[in-house]
Amino acid sequence: MTSPKIHHIEWGAIDADGLARVRDLKAWPGGGRAWDWRETNTRHVPGIQVADVQELLEHGARVVVLSRGMELRLRTSPLVFEHLRLARVAVHVEETKKAVQLYNDLAARGELVGGLFHSTC
Repeated sequence: MTSPKIHHIEWGAIDADGLARVRDLKAWPGGGRAWDWRETNTRHVPGIQVADVQELLEHGARVVVLSRGMELRLRTSPLVFEHLRLARVAVHVEETKKAVQLYNDLAARGELVGGLFHSTC
C-alpha cells in the first residue's frame, strides 16, 4: 500500500492523488483526508496533538512527516514526540513545502509514510 503523492501545494490548497483539494491534509498509506483542526482542538500553539497523529498510525504509518506551516507558525506538542517514540515511529518536522518533498520522497521509496500538512501560516 502506497501513500498518496502530493502533486501541488500553494497557500490554502493541497492536491494529492485520489483526494479532493483541501486546505490542510492528513495522508497515510493507502489514503488521506482533509485535516480538520476542530476535531482535536488543534491550534498553532501548542500545536499538533497526539490525536492528530493517531489516525496516521491506525492506518499503518511507520514514518510520520509533520509540517510547520508556510511561515513556520505551527508547533508540535512535546507529547506527540513521546507518543511516536513509544510507538517506534520515525518523525520528521519541516516547513510545509520541504515536508511535502520529504513525504513524497519517502513514499516513492516505498516507506509506510503518513503526514500532516498545513498549507497556510
